[in-house]
Amino acid sequence: MMKRPTIADLAQASGVSIATVNRILGGTGAVRAETIERVQNAAEEIGFYGRGVIEDRRQRLLPNYRFGFLLQQSSRELYRLFGSKITEAAARRQHEKVVAVVDFVDVLEPQNIADRLEALGKRCDAVAVIAGDHPLIGQTIQSLKERGKPVVAYITDQSARDRAGFVGTDNWKLGRTAAWFLAQTTPMPGRIAVFIGNHRYQCQDVSDASFRSYMREHAPHLQVDDSRPTHEEPQEAYRIVSQLLSELDDLRGIFIVGGGISGVLRALREAPVEKRAKVRVVCRDIGPETRKGLTEGLIMAALCHPLDQISDELIATMIAALEHRDSTTILQRVVPFETITPESV
Repeated sequence: MMKRPTIADLAQASGVSIATVNRILGGTGAVRAETIERVQNAAEEIGFYGRGVIEDRRQRLLPNYRFGFLLQQSSRELYRLFGSKITEAAARRQHEKVVAVVDFVDVLEPQNIADRLEALGKRCDAVAVIAGDHPLIGQTIQSLKERGKPVVAYITDQSARDRAGFVGTDNWKLGRTAAWFLAQTTPMPGRIAVFIGNHRYQCQDVSDASFRSYMREHAPHLQVDDSRPTHEEPQEAYRIVSQLLSELDDLRGIFIVGGGISGVLRALREAPVEKRAKVRVVCRDIGPETRKGLTEGLIMAALCHPLDQISDELIATMIAALEHRDSTTILQRVVPFETITPESV
């Protein structure tokens, strides 16, 4: 029978003294977290019997964070998906204990968002927020920073100079990519409709501008209409698309920069086949409704945030913001977007 590894064996394998191993096992005396982790790794390698005790000591020494996440519209499946992915990312942290407090705001008035952000900041170490860019929200971000509570803009940036960072994708590239899809697949002259949730969302406004930039440069045969706001409401998107399909014979494409995809799809499903067959649709992000639209062939492409990766980046950025809270540097984490087509669903 093989000899069971001893404390001396563990000390030798991890490069520490026997006294250090005893302090870890006994829970007495100060031992650095990095040292405990090294001893734990060595214990795994040699099959040391006290691995559970070492892991328990390591867990007790991990820094603890309580992070708040202010998302929008609990009724939308996409935001609920954002929230669940953030919670999963918090649970994946190995060198910290992160409690994710995910909150949703349904009334999108700036003052209401600012009030909810303030309330969340009072009970959390740092906060991430998805919101339109507005001075009232900027004032709250400044107030929280002054109290040592960094705020990170998520998905869409804020102009507030006191924000701690931004985590999102390259919206300029996203808009031009959407335009490329529509231009490459629409040889006939016609009109393109652009749906934007709210012009105060920087991510949407930048994507809208870059979309038009590409079309002016590469697709002069396509006329891009003025952006139509949906206020993130599917019913409003449904009303507008239904009207366009009934009134226009030359509608060739739709770029959905913001919310309302379920309303767009509903209008397309109700339209005559010969009408909807002429319309190419590109949208942002993928939830159950978008996935269904892709499989039906109603959506040509969805340009999406990779939710696992971007959620990990968000929490890492919030930890970095706390560790460097006195710095004037605004942390920028730009994550490449994913392109999903009907054939890749």
